[in-house]
Amino acid sequence: MTKRLSLNFVSDVSCPWCVIGLKGLLAALARLEGEVEADIHFQPFELNPQMGPEGEDVDEHIARKYGAGAEQMAQTREMIRTRAAAVGFTMSATGANGTKRRIYNTFDAHRLLHWADIQAPERQLALKLALFEAYFTRGEAPSDPDVLLTAVTQAGLDAAEARAILAGDRYGAEVREAEQLWLSRGIQSVPAVIVNGRYLISGGQPPEAYEDALRKIAEAA
Repeated sequence: MTKRLSLNFVSDVSCPWCVIGLKGLLAALARLEGEVEADIHFQPFELNPQMGPEGEDVDEHIARKYGAGAEQMAQTREMIRTRAAAVGFTMSATGANGTKRRIYNTFDAHRLLHWADIQAPERQLALKLALFEAYFTRGEAPSDPDVLLTAVTQAGLDAAEARAILAGDRYGAEVREAEQLWLSRGIQSVPAVIVNGRYLISGGQPPEAYEDALRKIAEAA
């Protein structure tokens, strides 16, 4: 008998471990076909809520925020690229057109993801993946309206409606409220997968870890 699970995937568009986690989760669900079905809803979390629209050089940002040196950053980037490749996702070493990578504000991306969950929940996943590819594979800015609208179109959503949302502040209050909700529930790092409102799976896990956890949760449900 197939068990249906509700998953809230708390993450940020500029979080590389969130990509790895999501692709690992999707691979696990494919393996669990016939045993487990999942309703996935993406919830907002901003790693850098005060980041300006122009963004910041990634290396400078990591050095300032975490105190990491050049060698440590290079090793971490290589590990992330390897882990991403293992789940079928390409991480570019550079930004758009070979420029240095930057990190950007992601609030507008979260507003569109919130809208997608209301407008067409079945397309929210496609939008999330399109945003990840825009930033991590092509090095584009998720704060750029044109980049966001391209992702919306790729996901099969209404670009005209998305443009109107970006032109105003619609869903801003709802996104901030959701962010505070997850912080109040103890989510301090992402990705975080909350299953059936009771179980937490933290970090960018490999498919095997998600498969094992979800099977156990389904059996207990």
